[in-house]
Amino acid sequence: MSWVNATKALVTPLIGAASLLTPSFAQAAIVVAASGPSAANYPVGTKLADSSKITLRAGDTITLLDAKGTRVLRNAGVHAVSQKGGPTRASTYSVLTRQRSAARVRTGAVRDPGTSGKVMSPNIWYVDVTQSGTRCIVDPASIRLWRAEAAKAVSFAITGTGSTNGRVSFESGSLIAPWDEAHAPVSNGASFMLNSAGTAKPISFAVLPALPANAEALATALIERGCTAQLELLTASLALPAR
Repeated sequence: MSWVNATKALVTPLIGAASLLTPSFAQAAIVVAASGPSAANYPVGTKLADSSKITLRAGDTITLLDAKGTRVLRNAGVHAVSQKGGPTRASTYSVLTRQRSAARVRTGAVRDPGTSGKVMSPNIWYVDVTQSGTRCIVDPASIRLWRAEAAKAVSFAITGTGSTNGRVSFESGSLIAPWDEAHAPVSNGASFMLNSAGTAKPISFAVLPALPANAEALATALIERGCTAQLELLTASLALPAR
């Protein structure tokens, strides 16, 4: 979606500045989505101290991510950034970011806890074959492709620069298949076309130096590198109940 790309130029200096601020920012919230009249005041990537308050106008919607999960602030008024008590999504984050085996696996559907109810990837490092764009990864040697529908067997051709020509095949009933590392090795900045049944999806990879320690650090890394689809998955997966 364009809201990440449109604010990327603003995000980097904001993130850099935040890292120099007081230790209270260790418990800060980060803006992961913003729309409405006040959106320009809270671009994606803005970090807010736990003790701060934000003022919204009619029609505003701001989504914040912190140590508990993500929540949406909307409508006119003054809103506290901190959220005392209530549930957390720590276990969800642990499952979502787990480095899993590269073997083919069969798994049940995970649906958006919001209003869409769409099937979501169960792991943030899986590459959704329906989405183009940049994908952040930690281990280039264990990339897996993911699909939401597993009824039929399907193959994808991987083309890249030079003589790169790989192939990934999903067996019937399988949602996940290993990337063809032997014929399409991945490094930071590598770009490929994923082709199947006449449809081509351009994807590129950004390799993170390490697994982020928490959800806020992961969100920052995804925003910095333009990994929009994964930021959306993180936001949806960690959504807290409305209060």
